Amino acid sequence: MTETGRVALFRGPGQTFEIAELPVPRPGPGAMLVRVQLANICGSDLHAWRGDFRLAGLGGKLPTVLGHEMTGIVAALGEGLARDSEGQPLREGDHVVFTYFTGCGHCPSCLRGRRAACDHISMAMTDAATEWPHFVGGYGDYFYVKPGSAIYKVPAGLPAEIVAGANCALSQVIAGFERAALGFDETVVIQGAGGLGLYATAVAKAFGARVVVVIDAVADRLALAKRFGADATIDIAETPDEKARVAEVKRLTGGRGADVAMELVGRADVVPEGIRMLAQFGRYVGIGNINAGHSHPFDPSRLVMTNKSMLGVALYEPDTLGKALRFLERNRDRLPLGELLSARFPLEQIDEAFAQADRRAVVRASLVP
Repeated sequence: MTETGRVALFRGPGQTFEIAELPVPRPGPGAMLVRVQLANICGSDLHAWRGDFRLAGLGGKLPTVLGHEMTGIVAALGEGLARDSEGQPLREGDHVVFTYFTGCGHCPSCLRGRRAACDHISMAMTDAATEWPHFVGGYGDYFYVKPGSAIYKVPAGLPAEIVAGANCALSQVIAGFERAALGFDETVVIQGAGGLGLYATAVAKAFGARVVVVIDAVADRLALAKRFGADATIDIAETPDEKARVAEVKRLTGGRGADVAMELVGRADVVPEGIRMLAQFGRYVGIGNINAGHSHPFDPSRLVMTNKSMLGVALYEPDTLGKALRFLERNRDRLPLGELLSARFPLEQIDEAFAQADRRAVVRASLVP
């Protein structure tokens, strides 16, 4: 382990990233230092970069290091940390995934089993990189995993490009379907065929969904959604009329509408359409809209008169990460998981990586230190 390592400092929206060398910390008791292999550009990273998601709302300090959807190799273990969350021995050199947030374990939310809603939650990308332990986000050579994080050893032979999305996108959609209580033989609509949408397609089928319909405006992404298990797709470019899209969803779901619709676009204006696509007693799951201050009018009677419900899903319970890793292991040869990562960029090209991700030129861009 070297004395210093690189990070891509984020000083605020609209500013270019700055590559800086910072001291590499020794992990304290119960903590772990990871050498980052891959760190994806997630939708929330893009929102922070654009400025429509303010890190200050989470208590964030600048300059910080963005990036949280990542995987890496154990570089050093703090005192007392000898096993992962499934009891397997942990050693330097192990390939691992881990939660990028930790709960306190003793607040009312944690005690009720809702650690994702911890009153004192600590998250990647919110600490100042100028303060110890410096490596507070995924876009750098190292990441400091705090005590109390869920940690899972990656099964042998499961490559980093498949594993990197486990601790955010994949775990997030699993949590979303669990919150919505998606049942066997129900129908699903997924708004958005980016990384989260493609994971959601495969997860919905794994839950036993009878029909999964994916909606997007990028034909290549819709073609990939079919390979992830979509039974039908709707291309917004070919069906620009909202009423026609709603009618098509109802036709594909036997005239009823979907039992569950999941929003993974990050745009407020898609929400009313998604609600209209639901059947009676349907559940609308919002995951993508973390851009505070953006709104779009909708008629609440569409919920009340049809017994529909809305669920906002942020983060996930830590054991969900273990489920995500096992999902990847079971489906590594069945699904085109490697195609989710469509572009790699060296850390020095982080500005170009964000630009391409922003214009949707890639499904999922990754930074490689």
